[in-house]
Amino acid sequence: MTVSEAIAFIEIHGIVLASAKGPVANLADVIAGEPIKGSWWAHAEGKQIFAVLQAVADSDQVLVCRLLNGKITFIHRRLWPALVRVADRFPVQHLAQVKEQHTASGRHLTQEKPFPEWVPAAIAKQATKLTEADALATLGISGLKP
Repeated sequence: MTVSEAIAFIEIHGIVLASAKGPVANLADVIAGEPIKGSWWAHAEGKQIFAVLQAVADSDQVLVCRLLNGKITFIHRRLWPALVRVADRFPVQHLAQVKEQHTASGRHLTQEKPFPEWVPAAIAKQATKLTEADALATLGISGLKP
């Protein structure tokens, strides 16, 4: 799977987990072409999974946060206004934008930008035009627990 295909997959599904099991699709499984048992790092497609997940996380079309069950979640930009509209339904720490970096030495650094600091003004304005019911329907998570 290419990065473009992965972003298109996220756009279609709206909300996708990076690699955790949960109530929505898992991008690592999709990249691998099969459900992964155990860690995706050990999977034959591990390097490809890593490369695509990193590139997706760097895309300006995708928010990386911990929306579902505190796990890394990708949310396509088309859903950001709906997410902002119903943000009060989620723990604020789950709405922080997550940026992960891997240093040359192999260290893994995670930085978070709190909600709503990451929200572009245009998205915030669009959010005010949505009803709560419409936002929940758009997100497709009315029955899910964050």
